[in-house]
Amino acid sequence: MENQDNDLHDDKIIENPELNIWEALIPVFALIAMLFYNVYFAFGDDALSGSNQFILLMGAAVAMIVGFFNKVSYKKMIEEVAENVKSTTGALLILLMVGSLAGTWMMSGIIPTMIYYGLQILSPKIFLVACVIICAIISIATGSSWTTSATVGIALIGIGETLGISLGMTAGAVLSGAYFGDKMSPLSDTTNLAPAMAGAELFDHIKYMALTTVPTVIVTIIIFGIIGLNLETSGTPDISDKLTAINDAFNITPLLFIVPVLVIGMIIKKTPPLIALFVGALLGAIAAVIAQPDIVAKIGGAETLTFNSAYKGIMNALTVNTSITTASAELNDLFSAKGMAGMLGTIWLIVCAMVFGGVMDAIGALSRISSALLSLSDSIFGLFASTVASCLALNVTASDQYLAIVVPGKMFSKAYEEKGLAPENLSRTLEDAGTVTSVLVPWNTCGAYQSGVLGVSTYEYFAYAFFNWMSPFTTLLFAALGIKIKMLIEKK
Repeated sequence: MENQDNDLHDDKIIENPELNIWEALIPVFALIAMLFYNVYFAFGDDALSGSNQFILLMGAAVAMIVGFFNKVSYKKMIEEVAENVKSTTGALLILLMVGSLAGTWMMSGIIPTMIYYGLQILSPKIFLVACVIICAIISIATGSSWTTSATVGIALIGIGETLGISLGMTAGAVLSGAYFGDKMSPLSDTTNLAPAMAGAELFDHIKYMALTTVPTVIVTIIIFGIIGLNLETSGTPDISDKLTAINDAFNITPLLFIVPVLVIGMIIKKTPPLIALFVGALLGAIAAVIAQPDIVAKIGGAETLTFNSAYKGIMNALTVNTSITTASAELNDLFSAKGMAGMLGTIWLIVCAMVFGGVMDAIGALSRISSALLSLSDSIFGLFASTVASCLALNVTASDQYLAIVVPGKMFSKAYEEKGLAPENLSRTLEDAGTVTSVLVPWNTCGAYQSGVLGVSTYEYFAYAFFNWMSPFTTLLFAALGIKIKMLIEKK
């Protein structure tokens, strides 16, 4: 889902017989307590600006102390941290490319053009439902919620803000659709990883997963439909003024849609997302020089377009903060991009999260916690509940959705088999609880990425990401009621 190669993720689970469950939980409790104080009493929404990153390092330090007391060497812990950080290389590069793409797509008028036409097509009443459906379609086609958010998602956020719709609502709708599509797409790496860990076949997994996923997304659409019908927006009366402001500031033309269509086409053709986004950023730069020469020159610090001013304008859009002034104060805030520099805070958060997850894995804490959860599962429902709890715990503690799939997948596969349950039950639960909830954790790689790309904090969109937080409840409901629980069929 995060567009990282599966082979970068070390799927071994480190066990440490010296470590008991209470020792394994010490870093978890310490991290939660420190984050709670840091967010709710000290920095609030500004916690992600840097203090949460250091809290993650402090949590790693606590885990290291526990490791030292349980005969784990400093070298081993650092090696595991290095492997963890290495596994995020693809994601970090993608983040930089997303920042660059956002910069050139803003300067070229691509995003403003999407907003310009979107304002005329998407009425406030159907906007949130349209966000879910549009992002679901794009994500199924591309297999990536990350790319969906970085392209269509950014434009929808802009349209929603212009309509006066809460950023949290729009982001929640975008992520609900993006993660539904990603989860159901055979092109998604997590959709391939989950059945691989559980021992199921890919298309059997997708078919079985649809039993819980489709009802959840239908309920999500109904909820957003009800919200839309009762939504009071400030954007509708002012749309004509905003359209004029956009048209005056940019050369608006539907030809600019060629660039995003080409990028999405590249991804559908299985071009590596990093390459597709890189090409998309460069195509945006070319489009800017052709369609918005005056804006390029101005961002390049000149009155007229020359080779030097074009070069400087493009490089500024790719790398640093840029903004375009319009006649609308609201649009002035909207039509700004941060380039690669705007992604550095998110990258900082991911690296610190991987340090904590790496140390927790190295000391055997992740394995111990999963084993403890497994011991609580006497019934079939208990087994499902333990799997869900394990996935959620790993999303919070290991800060990586791949670990939230790999570790429980390895730990629980034998237990499902012993209960006579088909492996599709485990693979579906891993996705319902591990894949889609990762975006709800601010320090998880998914939460950090999506909040950074969309410019909306996890605290703002959490409540509105209906699909994401309802998914684990749906899978537990099916388990509790015994709905569509596939059993193993003995071969004669």
